[in-house]
This record gives sequence, C-alpha cells and structure tokens, in this order.
Amino acid sequence: MSKHRLKEWVAATRFWSFPVSSMPVIATYTYLFSRGLLPIEWRSIAVFLLSVLGVVILHAAGNLLSDWADFRSGVDNEQAFAVPNLVFGHFQPAEYLRMSIVLFVVGCVFGAGAVLLSTPAVLWIGAAGVLLTILYSFLKYHALGDVDIFLIFGVLTVLGASAAATGDIVWDALVLSVPLGIITVSVLHANNTVDIETDKAAGIKTFAMLIGAKASALLYQLYMVLPFACVLAAVFAGRLHPLSLLCLAAVILAWKNFVQAGQYGEKGLEAMKGLDQGSAKLQLVFSGLLSLGLFIAGLL
Repeated sequence: MSKHRLKEWVAATRFWSFPVSSMPVIATYTYLFSRGLLPIEWRSIAVFLLSVLGVVILHAAGNLLSDWADFRSGVDNEQAFAVPNLVFGHFQPAEYLRMSIVLFVVGCVFGAGAVLLSTPAVLWIGAAGVLLTILYSFLKYHALGDVDIFLIFGVLTVLGASAAATGDIVWDALVLSVPLGIITVSVLHANNTVDIETDKAAGIKTFAMLIGAKASALLYQLYMVLPFACVLAAVFAGRLHPLSLLCLAAVILAWKNFVQAGQYGEKGLEAMKGLDQGSAKLQLVFSGLLSLGLFIAGLL
C-alpha cells in the first residue's frame, strides 16, 4: 500500500460522495439545536466531531469494500462503466481489501469515542450501520441496495447522531430521514441505472434492473422532486422550522439533474452518466442550506 500516494487513496475512496454521510449528521445536530435539545458544551462538540469523522471514515471503508466486491464478482470490468483502479491494475484487490479493513477499524474507534461520551444506544445503532455497510454488495446484487443505503444514511445516521448528541434517541429527528435519504439513494440509483446492461451480464440483479432503464430514469427525476416536497410538508405540519425552506434554493441543482435524466429518451443510458456525482452535490447544497436555516432558527 505504501507505493500509492495519499491523494491516490483519497481518490479511491470516492471522496466526492462523502456529503451523503456527513451532511445528515450536520443536519441532525442543527435540527436538535433548532429545537433547543442540543446542549452547547465541550462534550457535544467532541461527540459531533467524532460522529462526523466516524461516519465519513466508515463510508470510505464501505466504498472500497464495494469496489473490491464488484471487481471480484466481475461486475466491474473493462466493458463496464466502472472505477478504473482495480480494472486496469492501478491498485491490487488485496490493497483495497486491506485498506477497507483499516478504515473500518479506525471508523469504529471514532464511533467508540462517541459511545463513551454519550449513550450505549449509539453502539447498537452504529453496529447496525456497520453490518449493513458490510452487507451492501450482497444486498445490492439482490435488488436491496437502495433499501440498505436508505437505512444506513437516512435512518440510522439520523437516529445515531441524535442519540450521540442528546444521550437519548430523538425519534422526531426522523423527519429529516426521508428527504436526506432519498437524495442519498438517488446517488446509488443513478449509478445502478448506468450499469444496467453490464450488471445484467455479470449476473446480478439491482433495483434499477428490475424496473428497467426508462422507469429508472423517471424514478430518478422523482427523487429530484420528493426531498423538496417532504420539507414543504414538514414545515406546513409544524415538524420543521419555516427557515428550513432555505433548502428550496437547491432546486437549481435538482432541476439540472432532472433535465439531464429527462434526456434518456434521446440519449439512452448515456443521459444518466455523472448523475451520481450530481446527486452528491445536491446533497451537499440541500443539506447545507437546510442546516443553515435550522441553525439560524436555533439562534432566534
């Protein structure tokens, strides 16, 4: 592993996807702050940092493990729209697996720190998240990857962050799970839609394959609308502060992704390329603006 530079390893972890893991933690903390449930003290700051670092490092570990599994199973090959590191021999599979294990251990150490400063509930939520991360490739190959990702980043991350911050699970924080979880799932869904033909050739079955390419493109467009509808509904229902509507400014990015996916009729699967990164950018901006609104609400 020493022959590879740090920036090569950072690129291998698909760092551009980290907003889908870090932003739900940040949004949960600002939600708790807006509700007056977040004590401002050294412990909460330390737990926040441990939580963000822990989920990002575990996310990186999961990305490497997923790429290793895809290469070993033949899903990633020279004919597939795949991560090139393993396919073209830039890295060896054993290197990916070893680094993944190292990152899982480091991520768990950060998680253990959050547990020690908060509540044992974080341990069980975190353990469930790690298990689902390890099982991701298996579940993805059986059309359950979308559900897996929603549970990890939409539900468990929000519940875990709320428990770490307050010492108890704040179930009301799940109001964030649907909009943030949907954007996260859209990252995976866009990627799986691009890979429908090569995944079929590899003998696996993703959710995008089950519903077909055309329906997958339409579903992706729906994913670009639902998060905004969820926030609007939550504000009108009194579940989120009106300043949460700052996230509506992210509709500019969502519309760009929506239009690109709408070109499927003309370009086919080519229209879906790059939308995984487009969704990650949307998560960053959407969650960032949502968090900003909630933070301002907590100051008022």
